[in-house]
Amino acid sequence: MNWKGVMPAITTCFDADLRVDYRFMAGHCRWLLDNGCTGIVPLGSLGEGATLSLAEKLRVLETCVGAARGRAPVVASISGLATAEAVDLAKAAADRGCDRLMVLPPYVYQGVWRETKAHVAAVFAATPLPCMLYNNPVAYGTDFTPLQIQELAAEYDNFEAVKESSTDVRRVAAIRALLGDRVEVFVGVDDAIVEGIAVGVTGWVAGLANALPRESVELFNCAFQGDREKAFQLYRWFLPLLRMDTVPRFVQLIKLVQSEVGVGNPRVRPPRLELAGEELEQTRKIICDALRNRPTALVASAAPSAKLEVEQ
Repeated sequence: MNWKGVMPAITTCFDADLRVDYRFMAGHCRWLLDNGCTGIVPLGSLGEGATLSLAEKLRVLETCVGAARGRAPVVASISGLATAEAVDLAKAAADRGCDRLMVLPPYVYQGVWRETKAHVAAVFAATPLPCMLYNNPVAYGTDFTPLQIQELAAEYDNFEAVKESSTDVRRVAAIRALLGDRVEVFVGVDDAIVEGIAVGVTGWVAGLANALPRESVELFNCAFQGDREKAFQLYRWFLPLLRMDTVPRFVQLIKLVQSEVGVGNPRVRPPRLELAGEELEQTRKIICDALRNRPTALVASAAPSAKLEVEQ
């Protein structure tokens, strides 16, 4: 499996009644791929997976698979309060045509390593699909250390990649030192991508790519190909937006950026609420300042941005 490039953790679009807007999501998937993204990652934290019913999750996966049409992998995020719930979702994702899985630690319960290992191992073993392990100790309180990742890699052949979201790029170097190319390493926090690539990252599970895929792809490619000057020019412009991916209200922030560029709306499901008051105004100012200075010349060498089209 080719674990490389920019794979957005896609947001879940809601209509005015907070029902999932599947037509928009299909168009959004196609638009992301048309603009150079190399995969689609639905149902993650950014996709508000914890607020979706099982029926909604399965239809989201079917929608993404249908929209991708084999052009790029659909990587289903697998999570649950109980291990059995996560295993059932993994099997259902495989049955619905997903190409890979991104395996999260258990929601809520922060167990010892023996328990956490048993949970993710059960998901790895549930299907033959290639799996990415999601390490986000900041959000989930569970930390997969490089040595633990090495232990899992020795036992499960379909464990092929890590989404490293500890915010510490030294973790990337440590994983590479222990495992070489046995697993691929992705960055999962937007404002560490250039530093991550410098120490061995091959992919980016990206957040702001939901709104700005062309800029995200160009930034990744420049950094990966060693065009340091262009990469840092893009990075300096992008960082105020990329940092929105690293705070508790990252879902609201990224959906607001989507709304401001005309590819989505700011609706979220409770307990999240849309931004309001001074926070909303300050965030809009940051977004508007960034869009006003959008570095179109720096992405001119890339293909023109495709338009998002929603089938009626």
